[in-house]
Amino acid sequence: MAVDSVFSSPLGPPACEKDAKALQFIEEMTRNADAVQQRVLDEILTRNSQTEYLKRFQLDGVSDRQTFISNIPVVTYEDLQPEIQRIANGDRSPILSAHPISEFLTSSGTSAGERKLMPTIKEELDRRQLLYSLLMPVMNLYVPGLDKGKGLYFLFIKSETKTPGGLLARPVLTSYYKSDHFKTRPHDPYNVYTSPNETILCADSFQSMYTQMLCGLYEREQVLRLGAVFASGLVRAIRFLQLHWQQLAHDIRTGTLNSQITNPSVCERMGKIMKPNPELADFVTDECCKENWEGIITRIWPKTKYLDVIVTGAMAQYIPTLDYYSGGLPKACTMYAASECYFGLNLNPMCKPSEVSYTIMPNMGYFEFLPHDPTTTTTTSSPNNLVDLVDVEVGKEYELVITTYAGLYRYRVGDILRVTGFHNSAPQFHFVRRKNVLLSIDSDKTDEAELQGAVENASKLLREFNTSVVEYTSYADTKTIPGHYVIYWELLMKDLNNSPSDEVLNQCCLAMEESLNTVYRQGRVACNSIGPLEIRVVKNGTFEELMDYAISRGASINQYKVPRCVNFAPILELLDSRVTSRHFSPSLPQWTPERPH
Repeated sequence: MAVDSVFSSPLGPPACEKDAKALQFIEEMTRNADAVQQRVLDEILTRNSQTEYLKRFQLDGVSDRQTFISNIPVVTYEDLQPEIQRIANGDRSPILSAHPISEFLTSSGTSAGERKLMPTIKEELDRRQLLYSLLMPVMNLYVPGLDKGKGLYFLFIKSETKTPGGLLARPVLTSYYKSDHFKTRPHDPYNVYTSPNETILCADSFQSMYTQMLCGLYEREQVLRLGAVFASGLVRAIRFLQLHWQQLAHDIRTGTLNSQITNPSVCERMGKIMKPNPELADFVTDECCKENWEGIITRIWPKTKYLDVIVTGAMAQYIPTLDYYSGGLPKACTMYAASECYFGLNLNPMCKPSEVSYTIMPNMGYFEFLPHDPTTTTTTSSPNNLVDLVDVEVGKEYELVITTYAGLYRYRVGDILRVTGFHNSAPQFHFVRRKNVLLSIDSDKTDEAELQGAVENASKLLREFNTSVVEYTSYADTKTIPGHYVIYWELLMKDLNNSPSDEVLNQCCLAMEESLNTVYRQGRVACNSIGPLEIRVVKNGTFEELMDYAISRGASINQYKVPRCVNFAPILELLDSRVTSRHFSPSLPQWTPERPH
């Protein structure tokens, strides 16, 4: 029931008084975007004026925009690494932030092949919680009645480590789920999950997924929305059901828990939930034993109104699979965030995935934008060319540059965004892509240099056979579950009587995996979110045909470069029609949750 018009919002009639306040806050922030931005910058620079970093650039306590722009350089992670390393090693002096660094958030972006460590402070949890609190009030404008049921969300924590100086280093969502903000959150009828906290906070990915799925099946009639952080996570959950439905049905039938679930707090919590339900077990069996899994989500959870998953950027590749499993349910991308900072939210969450735009909330940090030319794939790095939040132009692309309360100043995030419009004076952005990322299946990101290094390392195994890799390209195959990297190799074999065996080429797959970053290897080993890497050997001359095809479509013969990653269907068809053999990584690469250096 919408509340009285006293609480009405330009966004629409709020569902309750609490929603009305949230929508009013969005309106205030976006109406006064530039004033809010000036206040945020002043707060950040004033409180951090005595930090080593700001003193180095002679701000002398000045906090106005022009002095900031003139004195402070635009930086990348590599520029800040010495400072971050000192903090990681235990230096507690105010280097970047006047407030103590409470932990490091590990970014899935790669830096020399490893996770980036993003400094954060305790109060950032309040800011993140604030943005989360705005999501359901917006969603309730579009989907009524969400207080009449529950959300089945597959949420997971990942491993955490300590830096040499004793600070925790962990992914931003692990930090949030383990915080009191999440664990002791007040009851909200519009935001109830089927998964108890104990199942989400279980570090074993199998036990966590199994018990969250079990709870979701027990409460199938209550479920109004299904979600995971990334589309890949929801696809993986459905695949998990495909593989384990018999055991899940057995547990439901008997009211007993699978012996593989050994986590004490999970077992205790599940003991209060589980009871024999032969009727439900029969239903699960009847649905899951069918060969056709089309629409399985709405068959098992018939009241589902939408899927809550990120399907922008690299995650767009999962849209057809989710459409298949859900019968084309709407997919809501609700917010835009990163380890460095939470940025904004989608004020039209039920739009098509291709039309998703995020409204930047100007209170979250100080935002600048580096003009990006999509035709040259470069950004200008002159600080004088940066544009303020309210001054971006519709239709243009920019790289996001942020200044945060936790001590990042004019930091290049690496996200390329296109301006689609404005809500009041706050711009709305379509996420185009991560800069320089070639391949991504889950939260992994592999760039061109890393792929090149992996190919070079693997090709060393071919030397004794007088064989070399002439040319290569790649693509992220998400038709398999989990998805996996496919690398096309054209080989030059100088001695056909001594060509590399299948076993050697399988080892090449493993050698490539060993060369890829920690996030990739963690996905392979600990999260089961990435499948074994595959090398497809193609006939000689295949890459010449690829060039001929590109030129026939208008590419310049003088400027043609072999694309290191392809996803255009006709090119993939051409490559696959020339494959002579396929090889897979025979085992898991090495991975342990290492101490950040």
